[in-house]
Amino acid sequence: MKNNKAQFILGAIALLVLPLILQSFGNAWVRIADLALLYVLLALGLNIVVGFAGLLDLGYVAFYAVGAYMLGLMASPHLAETFEGFKAMFPNGLHTSIWLVIPLAALLAAVAGMILGFPVLKLRGDYLAIVTLGFGEIIRIFMLNLDQPVNITNGPKGLGQIDSIKIFGFDFAKPLEIGSYTVSSVTLYYYLFLLLVVASVVICYRLQDSRIGRAWMAIREDEIAAKAMGINTRNLKLMAFGMGATFGGVSGAMFAGFQGFVSPESFSLMESIMIVAMVVLGGLGHIPGVILGAVLLSALPEVLRYVAGPLQQMTDGRLDASILRQLLIAVAMIVVMLLRPRGLWPAPEHGKSAIQKD
Repeated sequence: MKNNKAQFILGAIALLVLPLILQSFGNAWVRIADLALLYVLLALGLNIVVGFAGLLDLGYVAFYAVGAYMLGLMASPHLAETFEGFKAMFPNGLHTSIWLVIPLAALLAAVAGMILGFPVLKLRGDYLAIVTLGFGEIIRIFMLNLDQPVNITNGPKGLGQIDSIKIFGFDFAKPLEIGSYTVSSVTLYYYLFLLLVVASVVICYRLQDSRIGRAWMAIREDEIAAKAMGINTRNLKLMAFGMGATFGGVSGAMFAGFQGFVSPESFSLMESIMIVAMVVLGGLGHIPGVILGAVLLSALPEVLRYVAGPLQQMTDGRLDASILRQLLIAVAMIVVMLLRPRGLWPAPEHGKSAIQKD
């Protein structure tokens, strides 16, 4: 018990000190850590759908887009610039507080998740994956084309001039001066995202150990047997889609405030596939494994930039550095799945986990 407490304290200190160390090497490294935390949020949400309930969702990035565009529309001058009637009421644009946007983004994403869940209640496996994939693409294409006949999303140009995140008057986009030491804005965002990740982990653990979580896992293992035991599989599936989508909506809103700009290119099919890969690579249904998979797969492409450059020079520039980077990522994923087919940090096998708890 004492060792666990010591490890927890050391881990917490390391997470708090990490951005300050990375900041000394440049804000680009802190930015990588920020995006890794956002991907952890997304992976935790998808783990509810895929890992807990066993519902393969390849369109999860749609909920990410919903949250991002919600903040983009409610915290930018776009609506005032587009609609004269709106400009008359809000001359400087609608700059909504983050305290209102975040619940609305979570609610709208949850509604979108349940809308997706209704038509796919009886689908399983490959069929479910195809339908959810189509849903994700439909949302992206809507965002891409909703600039005509009425300009809502600004189409492929995206939404810019999005307000930064402000909490109790504190602007995370402005560096913090502590004596002679300056804490950059990306470092401040790191602590905000870390706080959200910790809250999400607590929620996920509470869900996992609850009656709802155990019912989701029963559906994942054998839906017919779960239904025979009296579990309302329909409502629980919808709840899984809705609950997972809320994480995506909140992550999207944070992403929009962090970037200050959103466009449909940020929510492509490849993003959905990468988030699914994070969950599978880390360990389906195992929260620490999902976090590990999200951190590795989000940071690895950036780290491999420093490997792909020298390799490109070795080939006299015949191979593009970006192609080499994708090749290295693919090889790494194949090797990991061959050596660790259940993931890097899989959930304990049935029976063993109960013994360990006892």
